Amino acid sequence: QVQLVESGGGLVQAGGSLRLSCAASGSIFSINAMGWYRQAPGKQRELVAAITSGGSTNYADSVKGRFTISRDNAKNTVYLQMNSLKPEDTAVYYCNADIRTYYSGSHGYWGQGTQVTVSS
Repeated sequence: QVQLVESGGGLVQAGGSLRLSCAASGSIFSINAMGWYRQAPGKQRELVAAITSGGSTNYADSVKGRFTISRDNAKNTVYLQMNSLKPEDTAVYYCNADIRTYYSGSHGYWGQGTQVTVSS
């Protein structure tokens, strides 16, 4: 069994910063890509940023230059540093990871989500 536990969401004023963390635990053999998605009310879930096991990154155009994704492979943890936050960044942020366990092949797993609210 695998769990992804997120932390670090909250309420911040426009222009402020937040750092999200997502730790994976369980019967993990290896973790491939990890990423952050977000879903605002009435909108579809969208990719915010992703990072491969080798450290290559990919960002949504709307967050380029403001958000930074990183990971600590020894801790099975992915981070999202969010700077210069805007009200339009308000959403529930979800962690996603492509994980291979000791008893099965690779599958995508989701965290429970953490709320980020940016006030104007």
